[in-house]
Amino acid sequence: MPYINIEGQKAYYAGDLEAAGIPILFCHGSGGRHQHWAYQIKGLRGKGINPLAVDLPGHSKSEGLPFNHIGSYRDWLKRFARAAGLKKFVVAGHSMGGAVALAYSLEFPDEVAGLILVGSGGRLRVLPALLDTLKDGTVPPSFADYLYGPDTADALVKNGKKEIADTAASIYYADLTACDKFDVMDDLSRIDKPVLIICGSEDRLTPVKYSTYLQQALPKAKLEIIDGAGHMVMLEKPDEVNSAITTYVNTL
Repeated sequence: MPYINIEGQKAYYAGDLEAAGIPILFCHGSGGRHQHWAYQIKGLRGKGINPLAVDLPGHSKSEGLPFNHIGSYRDWLKRFARAAGLKKFVVAGHSMGGAVALAYSLEFPDEVAGLILVGSGGRLRVLPALLDTLKDGTVPPSFADYLYGPDTADALVKNGKKEIADTAASIYYADLTACDKFDVMDDLSRIDKPVLIICGSEDRLTPVKYSTYLQQALPKAKLEIIDGAGHMVMLEKPDEVNSAITTYVNTL
């Protein structure tokens, strides 16, 4: 299994560091894992793209504890990129991962060739009641209902519910606390990298208006709305997402 040692802890990633193509470093969302990018790792390889997907610390196969601040994930991703020998790459993120990508571009712009933001926003406020429930050690049973569009295959929804059940509430609490603190709305105009924004038309967690705002605020942004998809658009509509990413990379 591919691991990188970061300050004495094993960090897992999916992909091949030695493969040819423009590196895209995919970062999952709150409580997520590298498998959320499985269709991108498989579908984008060999198209002039080298897709890589990390497990953030404390998630899935990576050691350590989750952070409660986006800046901490950003700095961890910097250490991962350095250890992996990545000098310039596209940073891609879903939901919380999109916040990490934005923060990375603002702090380390010389390393960023471009950004891909999937179901994300420049500010990611979280309902206080949800944070209180997670702090008490409970993930609400209805949480999974907000992740997918209405026409999503039952097997995908079932697998998503199992993932949530297998993930400690403390991980969601740390991640969503990080999201709640995150706000770069006033800094978006400073990001001069080419940005691809992807959002499902039925996303209820980060609605289309979040992505529309990003498109308007970022100087070099293109928005792709995937019809019928929810928050987990890269799993629900992988062909459409991969097509948008491939077209975007060809413009770099």
